Amino acid sequence: MANVFEVLQRDHEMVKRLMLELESGPPLTGSAERESMLDRRRQVDQLITEESKHEAVEEEYFWPVIRELVPGGNEMADHGIAQEQRGKFILDSLIDYRPGDTRSEDTLMGFISEAREHIAFEEEQVWPELRLVISPERSAELGAKIERAKRMAPTRPHPHTPPKPGLLKAASPFMGAADRIRDLVTGRSR
Repeated sequence: MANVFEVLQRDHEMVKRLMLELESGPPLTGSAERESMLDRRRQVDQLITEESKHEAVEEEYFWPVIRELVPGGNEMADHGIAQEQRGKFILDSLIDYRPGDTRSEDTLMGFISEAREHIAFEEEQVWPELRLVISPERSAELGAKIERAKRMAPTRPHPHTPPKPGLLKAASPFMGAADRIRDLVTGRSR
């Protein structure tokens, strides 16, 4: 069974890979090939989906544990959640992403920059502090909860939903189901 750090690290690695692919992909303009534009759109959709699920379960399970166990955890959690909330608003605007559109590309690059900053904050500041105080058993239990919750987590950002763990735990499965239906109807899940 994977512990919390392994579960979150897998998510971070996937998101970092997607961001790198999006940054290093060919610059798109209005004359770009249709297939390249569709691939880029799919990559952005995958980034939105993975980030939405990841941030939702962090707010439900990870940040409450930081508040509970880590000295200074309230401030760390507040900072991390504020970063995630800003990210959700940007991700929400990327739902209508148009490959090659200057505004869409600028928004995407802005998100990538902020996402890297947030990932670095978690990995370099929060995780080391949590490692000092969490037992191996609790770490494995938290990892399992996060993995289970991701299966039902929202696939779209919900920036207007308050980041309250109890509310999110209750609403997440319903928002996730609605998102998956919406993804099917709009073709976003392809």
